Formats: sequence, structure tokens, C-alpha cells
Amino acid sequence: MKKIGFWEAYSIGVGGMIGGGIFAVLGLTIMLAKGAAPLAFLFAGIIALISSYSYAKLSVRYPSEGGTVEFLVRAFGNNIFIGYINVLLLASYIIMLSLYSYAFGSYLSALVIGYEVNIEKDFFIIFVIVFFAILNFLGAYISGKAEDFMVFSKLGILIFFSLLGFFSANYDKVSPEHWESLTGILTGGLIIFLAYEGFELIANTSQDVKNPEKTLPRAYYTAVITVIAVYVIVSFVAVCNLDLKDIQNYKDYALAVAAEPFLGKFGFVLIGIAAVLSTASAINATLYGSARVSYLIAKFGELPKDLSRKIWKNGTEGLVIISLITVIFATTFNLENISVAGSLGFLIVFATVNLANFKLYKKTNSNRWISLLGFLLCLLSIAVLVWHNLEYNPESLKSFIVVILGTVLVETLYRIFTRRELSTYMDWRLKDIDDFIKNQEKYIPHIVNYLKDKFIDVHIEITGSTEHKKGIGYPSLKFLLSGNNLKERFEEEEEEIKKRLKLPNHIPIKILKKSTKKN
Repeated sequence: MKKIGFWEAYSIGVGGMIGGGIFAVLGLTIMLAKGAAPLAFLFAGIIALISSYSYAKLSVRYPSEGGTVEFLVRAFGNNIFIGYINVLLLASYIIMLSLYSYAFGSYLSALVIGYEVNIEKDFFIIFVIVFFAILNFLGAYISGKAEDFMVFSKLGILIFFSLLGFFSANYDKVSPEHWESLTGILTGGLIIFLAYEGFELIANTSQDVKNPEKTLPRAYYTAVITVIAVYVIVSFVAVCNLDLKDIQNYKDYALAVAAEPFLGKFGFVLIGIAAVLSTASAINATLYGSARVSYLIAKFGELPKDLSRKIWKNGTEGLVIISLITVIFATTFNLENISVAGSLGFLIVFATVNLANFKLYKKTNSNRWISLLGFLLCLLSIAVLVWHNLEYNPESLKSFIVVILGTVLVETLYRIFTRRELSTYMDWRLKDIDDFIKNQEKYIPHIVNYLKDKFIDVHIEITGSTEHKKGIGYPSLKFLLSGNNLKERFEEEEEEIKKRLKLPNHIPIKILKKSTKKN
């Protein structure tokens, strides 16, 4: 299978983050932070960026389609707590789907009718979930190139909106006298933390990334920094072009209203179309993507070798269950309830991942204090968000309590009645890789002899990773060749070695021409 490069991995991260969050909760953030909304987005973005450091390091060391759950099992073992975190992650994905479908309903209702009507909005919410569930049952998918196009189209529209918005902006609205209190600013950022969820989707592709040691960290950091810049600029322009009265009246589709002062009705329609397309594509990808992975882990305790396994007719029971729960959440809870529950859910998950990398820092070759900072920031954010809502809006914590109690109950009862436990490895390919690394000494002589027979007067240096070595990094076995008339790429030789040694294709044996550059 062809490996994906930086731009594909970058697009997955950006596409996962800009999938509806900015369209759905911008108005809510402005209401909480007032003129300091851009700072609120920046604060939430910094937490996401620090957390992406842990994800990047863990993805390089443990390339697995199991993603987040694989990292946690590697750090803490296959216990009931990690099983619960996986169920919480699945619930958080469902909340994200609810937020996207809620935004889809709000914007499409505003586009079709001219304003938001609850009955029509609920109809559009149900329609979009059912529509994409049926498409997934029929085997529909979005190709990588189509996703690239969608990502850059969304970015293009938001950048176009921002550039034109600067010309009609009232910059007094972002001056400090219009800022909310510090807790209001922090809460405004934390309540939309869900808008930064999505960069972790890169982890699920790590097995298929070309040159993962360089590509994965670049993709993570560049994607998060890009989205921080977009969110800060877009929120700045929106604040400068909106009145608080408009935000209160149209908070569910505030970004479309913000485009009207300088683009008129065309701006409203343009942003509305961008929101509908963004949320629809995010719903489709999430229904069959990350939520499916979490569901399979919850059901089987690991990822089966056939990830598209048919459980019922042409689809999966997971798709039906996830779709039904999403409809219930999106049509029962209001936007603020959904946002608080989702943000708290992902903050708990990211806190645990930061703690995992803190524990595994030697194997991931990490600065453990960055991960500790990420863990503490996530804990602080959880405390601030819970305290603020208890103080000013306790009603908004209802959905979060439902999620916490519901996920604990589901995981506990499921374990009792099925006696299912998480496997030692979520992804069977990662187990193959770790077994190979642990037993690499028995393969090295065979590989060296093959290379000496294949190439004349070649000097071979062996580098790579062993479990006892400090700073294991990417788990690969590398053979650096130096000599005359060597080619630059050795894919055929790598395939032949794996064939001779009866090793699967995902085993990371790399043959490289040694660089002659001086350090």
C-alpha cells in the first residue's frame, strides 16, 4: 500500500479540527470572553499544541491504528481504567458528532429558511446522520485527495472571510475594556476546546506514514499551529464585526452573521455553505473512522485484523448504535451542554495521554516535563471549566454527568457480563513490530549476508532501536550502506529480505545510503 506523506497527514489533522467546531461554538465563546475571544482561542490552542507533543512522540514509538488507546495500554496496561477511558473517548466522539450535526442543522436551517427554527433544525440533524449512516452501509468513503480538497477549501473560505473582514472591523471592540474577567476568558477557551479535537486522528494513520520520525511530528505541530492561527484571526474579525445583541440572537451560526457587514447576503450564504460542507464531511469521516475504531476496541478488546468486518448485513452494529446515540444527544441537549461535555471528555483523555508520555519518556525519547506541563494544564482546565459552570450555569454540566456515569456503567456492566478485557496490544501489527525489535539479533546476520552478496565492497553500519537503549524513538532496524555505485532507494531489497525471512510487510527494516555530509 502506498504510504502517505506530510500533506496527507497534515490534512487529516487540520480536517479533523476544522470540522464544524469554529462554526458551531464561536458565538458561545464571544459571549463568555467578549472582546478577548481571540485570547480564549489562543489559550485552548496552547493546551492542544502541548498535548500534540505527547501524541507526536507516542505515535512515532508506537505506530498503531489503535491510536490513543494503544498509547494508554502501553503506559498503564490493559486494565479496567483504560477500558473506561476508551469508552469515554467513544462517548466524546459521539458528542463531537452531535456538535457537528447540531451545527449542520443550525446553518442549513438559517440558509434554507433565513433564520433558525427548532423543528426544521432537528429534522436536518436527523437527516444528516441517517444520510451518512446509509452511505457508510453502502460502503461509501472519502478518498485522501478529496479530503485534501475539502480541507484547503475550508481554509480558503475562512482566510477569504478574515482578509475582507479586516477592512470593516471596529477594532475598539477587542480593546481590554471590552474583555471579560480572566475566568470568563479561560472558560471561553475551554468550552470550545472541542474545536481543537481532531489532531489526534493523525495517530491512527501512523502505520501508513512515510518517514514517520520526521513526518509525524511536523504534521502534528504544523496542523495545530495552522488551526490556532485560523481560529484567532477568524474570532478577531468576528468580534470586530458583530454586536453582542447579534451574537446573543444568532449564537448558533454567529460566523455567518459576522460575514454580512462586509459581504452582505453573499457572505452569510458563503459561510453557511462552508459550515454545511465542513460539518457534513466531518460527520461522514467520524462515523466510519475514529468512532468505529473505539467501538471495535470496546467490543473486542482489540482491533480485529479485518477492520471493515461485517457484523450485520453490509454494515456494522457499531454504526447503527453510534448514529442513534448521536441523534439523541444532538436533539436533546442544547449547544452549550454538548460543548461542555465534549470539551471535558477530551480534556480527560488528553490529560491521560500526557501522563502516559510522561511515564514512557525514555522509550519515546521525550522531554518528560513538557508532557507533565500538558497534564497539569489539562487538569487545571478541567477544574476551571467545572468550577465556572457550577458557579454560573450548573445546568450545562448535566450532559457531562450523564456521560461520566453512563460510560462508567457501560464499561463495568459490559465487563461483568461478557468478561471481556482489553488485549495486551490493540493493533496486532504493533505486536509484530515489538517482537521483531526484541528478537532482532537473530535476523541481523541474515540481512548483513544478503546485503554483502547483493552489493560489492559495501560497508554496513547497523542502527535502530532496542528495548534497553535509552531514547528508543521509532522502532526500526536500519542498515546504512557506504561504498561505490550505490543507488538512493532500496525498496526492492527491503521487500526481498522480508520475503526471505518470512516477515510481514509492516516490519520496519530500512536500508539507506549513508550520507556523506559532514555534521
